Amino acid sequence: QEHAYPADELMPLTCRGRVRGQEPSRGDVDDALGKFSLTLIDTLDTLVVLNKTKEFEEAVKKVIKDVNLDNDIVVSVFETNIRVLGGLLGGHSVAIMLKEKGEYMQWYNGELLQMAKELGYKLLPAFNTTSGLPYPRVNLKFGVRHPEARTGTETDTCTACAGTLILEFAALSRFTGTSIFEEYARRALDFIWEKRQRSSNLVGVTINIHTGDWVRKDSGVGAGIDSYYEYLLKAYVLLGDDSFLERFNTHYDAIMRYISQPPLLLDVHIHKPMLNARTWMDSLLAFFPGLQVLKGDIRPAIETHEMLYQVIKKHNFLPEAFTTDFRVHWAQHPLRPEFAESTYFLYKATGDPYYLEVGKTLIENLNKYARVPCGFAAMKDVRTGSHEDRMDSFFLAEMFKYLYLLFADKEDMIFDIEDYIFTTEAHLLPLWLSTTNQTITKKNTTTEYTELDDSNFDWTCPNTQILFPNDPMFAQSIREPLKNVVDKSCPRGISRAEESLGSGPKPPLRARDFMASNPEHLEILKKMGVSLIHLKDGRVQLVQHAVQAASSLDAEDGLRFMQEMIELSSQQQKEQQLPPRAVQIVSHPFFGRVVLTAGPAQFGMDLSKHKAGTRGFVATIKPYNGCSEITNPEVVKEKIALMQRGQCMFAEKARNIQKAGAIGGIVIDDNEGSSSDTAPLFQMAGDGKNTDDITIPMLFLFNKEGNIILDAIREYEAVEVLLSDKAKDRATIFKGKMIPNYIIDSNLEMENMDQKLSENDSHKQNSEEAPSASQDVGAVSEEPEEGESSDVTDPDSLSPADADSDSVSISNQDSYVPGTDEASAPEPPCTPGDHQPQEQKTETESNSKVNWDNKVQPMESILADWNEDIEAFEMMEKDEL
Repeated sequence: QEHAYPADELMPLTCRGRVRGQEPSRGDVDDALGKFSLTLIDTLDTLVVLNKTKEFEEAVKKVIKDVNLDNDIVVSVFETNIRVLGGLLGGHSVAIMLKEKGEYMQWYNGELLQMAKELGYKLLPAFNTTSGLPYPRVNLKFGVRHPEARTGTETDTCTACAGTLILEFAALSRFTGTSIFEEYARRALDFIWEKRQRSSNLVGVTINIHTGDWVRKDSGVGAGIDSYYEYLLKAYVLLGDDSFLERFNTHYDAIMRYISQPPLLLDVHIHKPMLNARTWMDSLLAFFPGLQVLKGDIRPAIETHEMLYQVIKKHNFLPEAFTTDFRVHWAQHPLRPEFAESTYFLYKATGDPYYLEVGKTLIENLNKYARVPCGFAAMKDVRTGSHEDRMDSFFLAEMFKYLYLLFADKEDMIFDIEDYIFTTEAHLLPLWLSTTNQTITKKNTTTEYTELDDSNFDWTCPNTQILFPNDPMFAQSIREPLKNVVDKSCPRGISRAEESLGSGPKPPLRARDFMASNPEHLEILKKMGVSLIHLKDGRVQLVQHAVQAASSLDAEDGLRFMQEMIELSSQQQKEQQLPPRAVQIVSHPFFGRVVLTAGPAQFGMDLSKHKAGTRGFVATIKPYNGCSEITNPEVVKEKIALMQRGQCMFAEKARNIQKAGAIGGIVIDDNEGSSSDTAPLFQMAGDGKNTDDITIPMLFLFNKEGNIILDAIREYEAVEVLLSDKAKDRATIFKGKMIPNYIIDSNLEMENMDQKLSENDSHKQNSEEAPSASQDVGAVSEEPEEGESSDVTDPDSLSPADADSDSVSISNQDSYVPGTDEASAPEPPCTPGDHQPQEQKTETESNSKVNWDNKVQPMESILADWNEDIEAFEMMEKDEL
């Protein structure tokens, strides 16, 4: 409210609101923004869960008074439904509950429901398709096909986008008595069910909204499909329609048969479900253990959750995507709540205090690594700890809610949470809707439903005595084999084809084991329909023709081999590049909380070999471009020099500031509005000459990130930064001096949390060890510097010939992999040594423990240690959420 209202989102690094059209476009991510105070609406029922009833009442008044839903803006149907429509309905649900209790909201007369109905009608034009599947986007003012709508030309939508509507739309119909909303949502679900792949009972990721053809035929439980499965089961719970449970059980059987490879969940092809579609997993699948708890299938839920927790302990957060050997695939983390959600449900199901320890670790990491003066910032890169100027509405709507509920006792709640079901955005819908305004008289018919021979599908609620048969250590016994799965092993999922071979024939050749000089390997390739072509430059090219394989199974093995080779080639290409670096503002009032993503240089000090980094106050040089002798050396000496990009080579700038006595340099992009949020990071190239004479570190910041430092200079004058390979723990930066380390919210009640944890001595040690810093090599896209260097090329723009051994393609089962070295195999992406315990800890690792038994240090002690920063502490307290 202080920094962003009435904008849709808070930008926590620049302390202002994100208004669509006023910030650089982030592509599809911005489709959630509709100039309707998104975060305020999305957070309404969270306030009541946190017992902030007065604040909730004021927030509802703001929504009624200020929010306009009739904006000429194109928004995502999916995001608007789950966040805004769901937020209004969740707010209405708790508002009528409070009014019934008689103390609060006595003036409320269904205003939020009326707004929800208005929004529902604005979303209905998206359903004007022959299939009943909605268009992915709609204009709030003009609909879809209006000349001024600027949308309606799309042909595809994701399965989750079309299949995650039934809870909100049905609730709107049940609340209002208007049946059309539930009818439209059911029609979309019916169509997806009819289009499932009949032999595997799986659905693809994207579907043509006009023809019903699958556009992307890979299938998993993560991005693009996730909440479709969730809403089938929850629609049965909320609406009582048996057909939804029948459909969910059919899909669930297929998921456990093909996708689940414990503890992994790997995408497969819907037509060839024995064949893995990729070798990495995305973070959105972290919701699935929570759904399995609702289903009553606890063992695989515990296994997958534990695997995800081990990844989090390695990287502090769950990367957006990670490989089957637990390397970072996509390094971002936008503070997603799915893992916290599953943690909450597993604790509710098991009562195992281990999951309180897990929750404690999540809160520790949020406060240590994501907390910034104006809120919580998304992680740009979990490996470096750099931040993104982003705090999505789901962070407050879901993360706060689930973490509070994890530690809350029944007496902490002002209502019974068991009377409600959570939507995918964690909004609360009352279960009594199942018997109210049942406007749909004809129930869905689930065609070709096959009775599943599995006791797991009994039509009864799970019995805890069956789930945990006289064994309070049941969950721990499942977790134990997985506790070192990330750090001390190099696991991989066994393909279904390999599994079927058993102890008979040898498993198919793995890409990472392949050696072009091994005759046995060549024979295996021939059997799989893969042939070798020797190129003039000494490389070999791999080509697969499925028709030349010995059998269809061998052809599938060959295709999998080629896909693995593509992954290896891509990984090698990434590892040839330097990883991103970090610029951490350590002076008052930031104290290390703000971390900016920086591009590295191919010259100067290698920060990865100087773990302490380079720390100093910043100074702006004259001339600002740094292309001639520095005229203010007295200002620059022993400082980190700030300069503008352009007009000369990067190396020339570095030499000039080094001559003036600078201890480091930061080049700021001169392209107004550029940002690491929207542009690929690149590394600064040399000038084609020997650059060994440059010994200081040089980093590159885009315009937006650079302006954060420049704005800080204007406001605080003396600004100190740390240049490093990854963000440092604040305890390391300040060498033991006391600095504020606030908890997420006073309502999380650390005393209550500690009390719960102390009651379970046998689990105390689970989260006391600090998460180890990731050692992964990051992928940084290179971009040529205009007028400065022509040596740096974007790998994505290379032709196969230019890309040497790193470019591959697949077309209609005929595949080639050029450039495999004749003498040796590609470097394996994971070896046993990769995850061995390190004898020498990094500074971050050795200083990142937090003693949860100690409360926040008294102010008198803080003043004694750091008297000069009283004012900063007070300001930070004001910023607490």
